[in-house]
Amino acid sequence: MALRVPLLYLVALKPGLYRPVYPCYVVDDSPQSLTFYLVADVESYIAAIPADPQTDWPRKAYVTRQVLMRLHQERFRVIVLDAYREQCSMCRLRHPPLLDAAHILPDRDPRSLPEVPNGLSLCKIHHTAFDVGIIGVDPDHVIHVREDVLEEHDGPMLRHGLQELHNERLQLPRKLSDRPNRDFLAERFEKFVAA
Repeated sequence: MALRVPLLYLVALKPGLYRPVYPCYVVDDSPQSLTFYLVADVESYIAAIPADPQTDWPRKAYVTRQVLMRLHQERFRVIVLDAYREQCSMCRLRHPPLLDAAHILPDRDPRSLPEVPNGLSLCKIHHTAFDVGIIGVDPDHVIHVREDVLEEHDGPMLRHGLQELHNERLQLPRKLSDRPNRDFLAERFEKFVAA
């Protein structure tokens, strides 16, 4: 901390798999509680601020921003995608860069733990459709598409990507303990129906 030497911080995602955060700096410590506090790339941010913005600021400049990051999110994604065999549980798309781990109960809910039964492996379009209430999933794992969306006439993405999912069933993890929590699905589905 006194020397302001950058550290490499490794966030565990699953055994043997880590996400590096670099550079990190120790900005404070508490010897009594055996804790310390890290900030990612704050020095680069401070160094990039020009002395005189009118004359020194280049036309293009980049800094690293500090953001509040859910450290559990990347691990949650890894374990959910692993349980669903790296495919969208709705459309079976098997391209991991296009897949997300969607929370059944929103992350801000105190009961929402980053565990597989609170997650669904969804491609980007189905994750967004699930989050905004275009698609709902009932406790029996049946997919429902909002009525007004079913009546729309648009292109093939609407027809094949959303409308044809209506009344289909989710592709579920093989392990029973990894399957979606029925109570969480029921609660989320009630909100879908009420919207």
